[in-house]
Amino acid sequence: MSDLIQALREKGYEATIGLEVHVQLNTQSKIFASDPNMPESEPNTQVGVITLGHPGTLPVLNKEVLEKAILMGLACDSTITKENHFARKSYFYPDLPKGYQTTQDKTPICVGGEVKLIGDNLLQESISLHHIHVEEDAGKSVHDEEHDTWIDLNRAGSPLIEIVTNPAIKGPNEASIFLQEVRRIVRFLGISEANMEKGELRCDANISIKPINQEELGRKVEIKNMNSFNHVRRAISFEIERQHGLELKGELIEEETRTFDPNTGKTSSMRFKETMNDYRYFPCPDLPPVLLEDEYLNELKASSPKIPAYYRTRFGQDYGLKDYDVQLLVEEKETAHYFLTLCEHGVNPKKASNWFNGPLKGFLNDKKASLKDVEVNQMIDLLKLMEEGKLMSAVVQRDLLPALIESKKSVNTLAEELNLLAEDDSSALEGIVSEVLLSLPNEVEAYRKGKKKLMGLFIGKVMKRSRGKANPKEVQILLNQKLKWVDF
Repeated sequence: MSDLIQALREKGYEATIGLEVHVQLNTQSKIFASDPNMPESEPNTQVGVITLGHPGTLPVLNKEVLEKAILMGLACDSTITKENHFARKSYFYPDLPKGYQTTQDKTPICVGGEVKLIGDNLLQESISLHHIHVEEDAGKSVHDEEHDTWIDLNRAGSPLIEIVTNPAIKGPNEASIFLQEVRRIVRFLGISEANMEKGELRCDANISIKPINQEELGRKVEIKNMNSFNHVRRAISFEIERQHGLELKGELIEEETRTFDPNTGKTSSMRFKETMNDYRYFPCPDLPPVLLEDEYLNELKASSPKIPAYYRTRFGQDYGLKDYDVQLLVEEKETAHYFLTLCEHGVNPKKASNWFNGPLKGFLNDKKASLKDVEVNQMIDLLKLMEEGKLMSAVVQRDLLPALIESKKSVNTLAEELNLLAEDDSSALEGIVSEVLLSLPNEVEAYRKGKKKLMGLFIGKVMKRSRGKANPKEVQILLNQKLKWVDF
């Protein structure tokens, strides 16, 4: 439990948090028009007459949007709505060219469900969802340093899913972790890149506080458009403290919309909250109902990509990996799928996870490479040779991995060509051990008098002379034998 929540409870209050998460879907075209879904293009080059709401134009629903929304609902164990209707949400804003947003009001495509949280010392194990609906995005207002505002309509009409939680999140840390898991899920499903810095994943938070024994929720304040996990955590924390301070002073907490300034860590008022009536929701006259059949939903469910929870179960329960290693392996879909393939082909899971989360990760980061640069069959052979003691980790990192990135040859072929396989000639290794001990007479004498920590020095010298190809276990056995003798 965070210090903030603990302090709040000690004063007899508790916080209630709900999130509205917007995820931009990675369809080829927009939700109701054939305009390319490319918001990052040159401003105002990817917008057509339907998106602009020209008279006489009619929207047509993009089927891919529905499929991606349903996949998200299935991943969260939501109930899929069979009969879907669209509505118009009317409001004025400079980057909303039609004067209304086409969305779902009474029939969100996914109802209920939950997202399980991953982490330690959490206030709750999961967060329940109210619903998920689909809608079109507005354009983007760009504010420059001269206090002018520029309008880019490329994003107008881009497809969104909005994930609305129940007002059941207990703390700012849990809200941030929820958002991180949502990003993982949509990436594993392949429905969005969810890059927060590009606005592909953004979040509004509703926060209120109330006495612990009071059933009725407190007065709600909304914080708009946060685009980082840290901002979400900091903004909610500040708002809880601000509201608690007002409550203690006996001052009224205004129901309003606020914005978060990451430079100051504070929220500030934008406008008083609108009500549902202000938006004048009414059924969209241009879009017919969408009816979903069981056969279609079953096909989607059968073909749905695996989500993070699936890989966590496989790695933790089936392969016995520690939670820390599992979290690292399931952070990205590429890594999780790659590692599962290795395990299914008989590599030692624990040794492989130590390699993946340690030396291999460091090497790929240094080389600005990725797992895609090493074929999975090559990695399988590599790990098995390491497990058999035929390849040493230091040699692999120094010589073999760079060669694998440049070549599609088998691991055995490359290792032989580069003379990297461990020495099988015991007499040659014995000679190296003798040479090392002869070169360090003072250290040998100190070792024999009880300074046993020098064994690490001897092993290091032997490994260096063997260019890392010697098996450290065999080296230590030979050293122990020879250090008992008077002569080498």
